[in-house]
Amino acid sequence: MKFMRMALAAAFAVTCIAQSGGLGAVADRIRDRIRPENAETEPECEDITPKRGRRTPRGEERGHRGKGTAHAWCGREAVACVSDGMSWYCVHEQDGKRPSAPTEMAWLTEHGGHYLGEDERVIYLTFDAGYENGNVERILDALKAENVPGAFFILENLVTRNPALVQRMRDEGHLVCNHTAKHPDMTKKTQAEFEAELRSMEDAYRTLTGEEIAKYYRPPEGRFSRDNLDWAAGMGYDTVLWSYAYADWDNDRQPDPAAAIEKVISGTHNGEVILLHPTSATNAEILPELIRQWKEMGYRFGTLDELCGKR
Repeated sequence: MKFMRMALAAAFAVTCIAQSGGLGAVADRIRDRIRPENAETEPECEDITPKRGRRTPRGEERGHRGKGTAHAWCGREAVACVSDGMSWYCVHEQDGKRPSAPTEMAWLTEHGGHYLGEDERVIYLTFDAGYENGNVERILDALKAENVPGAFFILENLVTRNPALVQRMRDEGHLVCNHTAKHPDMTKKTQAEFEAELRSMEDAYRTLTGEEIAKYYRPPEGRFSRDNLDWAAGMGYDTVLWSYAYADWDNDRQPDPAAAIEKVISGTHNGEVILLHPTSATNAEILPELIRQWKEMGYRFGTLDELCGKR
């Protein structure tokens, strides 16, 4: 009897592994339970943009719905959906191929969402900045030296702790945009709570500069819903996602600079909206070289006003 129970348990385990997409998928799920996707935090800061997306286990079908979870797609990458919330992620293409949004999310642009520009040699540099560790200033130095514009999606924390840095962003011609005040999961908010988060960030920026924040919104963690996009649009915001990002967010596990340059350049494509974290030491080191290589490849640098048709 004991042998039979062990055999049944083993068979059940094999079935679960197969249905989950193999041992790699099981390992991913174990990893996520140990280290959830919003685990990356900076000492004394609660507002760090965490890891974004991962591949769907091999063999999982498009449109499959598990318990409380479904999957939308962007190219070959999965977008995990819980309830009405989605976590955006775009596949890394090669040889200049432009990533495509999934058909299941064809409504994105109809609800004020953007992730890719026109098919021309232009790049839109965007940065998610929640705090300063010395590298944000280095990023600004690089942009100034190369005379290219950027868009900084910031949190209230940066205004409170580093007001001079935010003033510098504005003074040097970059767009300062809304990443919410406290970096919550906005898919869990009511409309009133959603609007309050954005307005709190607006108030902080207005108090500091006497001006209005640029009306571009990037959801924390790339988490959004159709309602979120509509609510943002009702407040005058375009929601800006991205067509390229890479693993640059973990300050304790920074990528090798040479490998990072190769990775980013290999993924370059027309109309690219690139997301970089300016707290990354690697990004601060490689940005001047990236900009020079992009220029040599014939790319220019556009603004979100151009991307979203506001100029």
